[in-house]
Amino acid sequence: MLELARYEARRRLRGTVYLTVALTLLAGMYIATFPSLATDVDLDQFIDQMPEVFRELFNIATMNTIEGFLSAELYSIGWVLLLGLYVAYSAATLIASDIDRERMDILLSLPMSRARVLGEKFLALLVPIVVVNAVLPLVIYVGTIVIGYPIDPVNLAVVHLLAIPYLLACGGIGLVLSVVTSRSTIAQRGALVAIFGLFLFESLTVIADYEQLGAIAPMRYFDATAVLVDGSYDWAGGAILLGGTVLLVGASMLYFRRRDID
Repeated sequence: MLELARYEARRRLRGTVYLTVALTLLAGMYIATFPSLATDVDLDQFIDQMPEVFRELFNIATMNTIEGFLSAELYSIGWVLLLGLYVAYSAATLIASDIDRERMDILLSLPMSRARVLGEKFLALLVPIVVVNAVLPLVIYVGTIVIGYPIDPVNLAVVHLLAIPYLLACGGIGLVLSVVTSRSTIAQRGALVAIFGLFLFESLTVIADYEQLGAIAPMRYFDATAVLVDGSYDWAGGAILLGGTVLLVGASMLYFRRRDID
């Protein structure tokens, strides 16, 4: 069982290590710079001078605390945007890459349904998603203790737990693009445009007082600032993201079962 998922997961191990190291260095840089900024600069005064679109774009509430600083600098960029782009880009290659390189016929010659092939390939995305969200909380927690600004470990654990359904939803968007095109480069570019476009769109709908339109964006349901700064947990948002992921994967399976891959 799950032979293809295990194979795909092993292929992602090296990339996962590189990704984890890169995010560790990024988190370490932000954590190391916070003490000097906190003592020398009134960061909230700096925030007040920012354009409203910038504050909404990066979901900035406060930067005078380690929680607010990491929410604005690390999570809004590193998790919501960069990791979202990475997972969507990776998912966009799951099917389109094999079709593009004429390997899908060989894969489908195995005693596996198309739905199983797609489902197991998507499951392999859990490797980078879970590893990053298991390792980085430990790194961040230890780092904040070292600099003398310990972060709440429960809130930190919850924000990374809620990041998992968010990233899965981003992967679902990439998966849809992977099954509707036979060119992996087109699917990859489309995934990047889709995630970045939704990131901008969700922020602009808030500014323009059309928040209900932003409900289509997965970013609406993952708010690291609310968790870390306010201790507010949006479990309903996480459930919506999981439900959206199931719908996206299910729709991809239905389309893939009926499409001609020649």
